[in-house]
Amino acid sequence: MNLRKVKAPAKAIAIPCVLYFLAIMPRMLHRPDTSFFKKKYFAHRGLHDNAGSEPENSMAAFRKAVEAGYGMELDVHVTKDGIPVIFHDFKLERICGAEGIIEDYTYEELQQFTLCSSEEKIPKLEELLSMVRGRVPLIIEIKSEKADISECAVIDKILRRYQGEYCIESFNPMVLLWFRINHNELVRGQLASNFRFDGGYRSILYFFMTHLMLNFVTKPDFIAYNHKFLEEPGRRICRRLYRNPSVAWTVKSRQELEEMKDEFDVFIFEGFEP
Repeated sequence: MNLRKVKAPAKAIAIPCVLYFLAIMPRMLHRPDTSFFKKKYFAHRGLHDNAGSEPENSMAAFRKAVEAGYGMELDVHVTKDGIPVIFHDFKLERICGAEGIIEDYTYEELQQFTLCSSEEKIPKLEELLSMVRGRVPLIIEIKSEKADISECAVIDKILRRYQGEYCIESFNPMVLLWFRINHNELVRGQLASNFRFDGGYRSILYFFMTHLMLNFVTKPDFIAYNHKFLEEPGRRICRRLYRNPSVAWTVKSRQELEEMKDEFDVFIFEGFEP
């Protein structure tokens, strides 16, 4: 047997495997405290009902979640005049029936709109934090689809004054990199999905995001993955090998919760109560 011929294919396999494991490696040293994830259930955009008086990301939905004792997941944009507000979509149409995006309006201009069929208005991040007062932990998603992530500094300034437990997450790896550089002790999470089947790869970046191959740059403390694609190998390796907390989004029934209880550590839920 020619050992040289055997070694060459072995190297061709081993080197890419090593590089892959290094690429998806989350933060391993000086990990921050993630004990607030003992609260396993986080209400998606509050404990909401878009057909009623407590629509998603409204103060009414957040109050209801706090009263029920659930952690909460919420979404933050920054307005035209630099005010962090809580709203999920980039466009106003679905929730407010209006044209444009959040960033087109000042905070005062946004107050002309109501959420769904309710009388609720788009709340400020500061308003939510003042109401919660540390009673439940928060997962704060920073909404950003662009390379300009200057809004991170505005949001971080407010969050640093908050005394309760919270972490940030984002689909945008640039957001996580900003916090790694500027607020490294804060718990940060990479949001992800299998974009091949969830809207398609819009660019090569989405291939890397699907497979968590930018973790070596962003060094996340947890992975929040679309639970429909729980078998994605990068997510499983991060959880099982690197002991990185795995967060499921968004669970919509007790049946789904039961089916994935052994695959994730934390569950973002809506449409039912665990």
